[in-house]
Amino acid sequence: MDFFRRLGSIRLSHPTLSGIWYAFLWMMIGALILSLLLQSGSLEEHNLTWPIYIVHAAALLFGGLTSGKRAGQKGWYQGALTGMLYGLLVLCISFLALDNSPGLNDFTLLLPALLIGALGGMFGVNLHKKR
Repeated sequence: MDFFRRLGSIRLSHPTLSGIWYAFLWMMIGALILSLLLQSGSLEEHNLTWPIYIVHAAALLFGGLTSGKRAGQKGWYQGALTGMLYGLLVLCISFLALDNSPGLNDFTLLLPALLIGALGGMFGVNLHKKR
């Protein structure tokens, strides 16, 4: 029985990987909420730019928070690394899905991703339980 319990509870031990996992989880939750708001008619597609930025910022903040908490030290570094990898993955997915070439304007969005992730990492280190 213990085997099945361990098999069902997957724990990512690396702080950056767990931060990216939680960032994508929060992004999916935010995308679901935005989809439901679009479906209900209370939000229109041309007004969707800022809510998408807010969802990504919240996902980066929670991802950086998770990576900083798991690392226990150097939270700004782990959060910034999580933010940079999250930003690169989102850019790669968007370029593959939309089939257009990357521009300089797209890569300027990596700096805010790095900074928001680093901020989350700094807060996350303070949530780490001391042993």
